[in-house]
Amino acid sequence: MKPTKIIIVAIALIGSLHLYSQTLNWNSLDSTKHIVNVGIGWDYSLYYSLGYAYKVDTNTPFILHANFSIPSGETLLDDFKTKIGVQVILLNKPNLKGALSLNGIYRRYENPLVRLQNFGSEFKGSFGYYKPRWFVAGEVGFDKAIVTHFKHSQSYREIIYQDVKDGWYEPTTGGHFLYGIQSGYSFKKSDITLNIGFVTTQDFKTTPLIPYYLMFGYNYKI
Repeated sequence: MKPTKIIIVAIALIGSLHLYSQTLNWNSLDSTKHIVNVGIGWDYSLYYSLGYAYKVDTNTPFILHANFSIPSGETLLDDFKTKIGVQVILLNKPNLKGALSLNGIYRRYENPLVRLQNFGSEFKGSFGYYKPRWFVAGEVGFDKAIVTHFKHSQSYREIIYQDVKDGWYEPTTGGHFLYGIQSGYSFKKSDITLNIGFVTTQDFKTTPLIPYYLMFGYNYKI
């Protein structure tokens, strides 16, 4: 495989390593200030996540959040993803809620040939029906790998291409659209949530090898 093709494939891969906004029941957060989230899901591989969110009480409710996730595997920190961002309620009816999530993302991916470090962004919207005990909503989002740093190994230089250059690359194809459903059941101090959906590339012509995502989450509210 030519080096340029390897670069395109690698950028597309890291662009597909998604993160999902913390799933919340907006009608069960009246006295909540802090939310701790743990999750397990499937997105190209089995992964685990840990997150924290802070609810800011204003006329337009919004949540500040951060998340860290790692795939299952022998070397835990070869691959990981971090995210920081905000979720804002734009439609705030008694049972109908529409929210927008904006996030900055940092991802790391490493194999015996190359180490990738990526900065990206995620935009996500949701709209649904919310009750104090349960909710169901549709979600749509766009995850973009903006710029990626390549550090090639000696094995890569010996086997594939000796004069390959390390450095930053701006991908021409590094974005994915997400379409899905989020739902959950709420208790007084906690939520159990589920996200399930479909992934396609930004050109709408191709899909990942496994074009689906699934995440189970648990929120503890303080």
